Amino acid sequence: MRDVEKNNYPKASGYLVNGAILTYIAGLLLMIAFCSPYWVKSFDETFSDFKNMGLWEYCFDNYRYPAYQFDHYFDGCHHVFSQEYYVIREFLLPPWLMAVQAFVTMSFLLSFGSQIVMALQLCRWPLEFVLQYEWILSAINFVCITTTTVFMFFAVVVFGGSYTRRDWLMYPNFNFLSWAYGMACLSSFFHAFAAVCLYKEARLSYERRRESKNLIMQMHPNPQHRLGWSMQ
Repeated sequence: MRDVEKNNYPKASGYLVNGAILTYIAGLLLMIAFCSPYWVKSFDETFSDFKNMGLWEYCFDNYRYPAYQFDHYFDGCHHVFSQEYYVIREFLLPPWLMAVQAFVTMSFLLSFGSQIVMALQLCRWPLEFVLQYEWILSAINFVCITTTTVFMFFAVVVFGGSYTRRDWLMYPNFNFLSWAYGMACLSSFFHAFAAVCLYKEARLSYERRRESKNLIMQMHPNPQHRLGWSMQ
């Protein structure tokens, strides 16, 4: 019994291991892009009032918003939902940027949620639950990572096609996509590669689901059979 439970249960497949590694790399890149204020940056030679921005932070150097009636200069780096940017928040957060924030946030939650499930599968804990429902867990991982890939693709395409809009930051020709945007693009690619591995893992775990079910039955023999054996 103990030998079956500790040594003879099926270990995590190579597809799951590779998919998990790729997902962890993609998640790390996604976290950096999610937190970094360097999606767009201005050229140093332009001496622009706008310095750089990320999904959640803007940095200005004595910037004056033309449509604001008071003579107020925005300076330094602040969170987009801070009190400092309250009066220009509608300007800083156009609908397309809020869509990008939503896509990246949902990707973040799906990616790291799947990583938790994959970690449990790799550790085979709890053992009986993982053996019994591994094909379902693998299918959930595949769906979540595939959805993450699609969301990240939409995020980088929408942002890359909209950051030069003239109804957003002034003088868009002074700005360029920075390294955090590149991290988001790489994260999308790594999630796509991970989705391929997880698809193969889901098919493999579905094919061996009966083997896992039989193994669970061996780990928990029939109590009546055990009772009859002791009476003899």
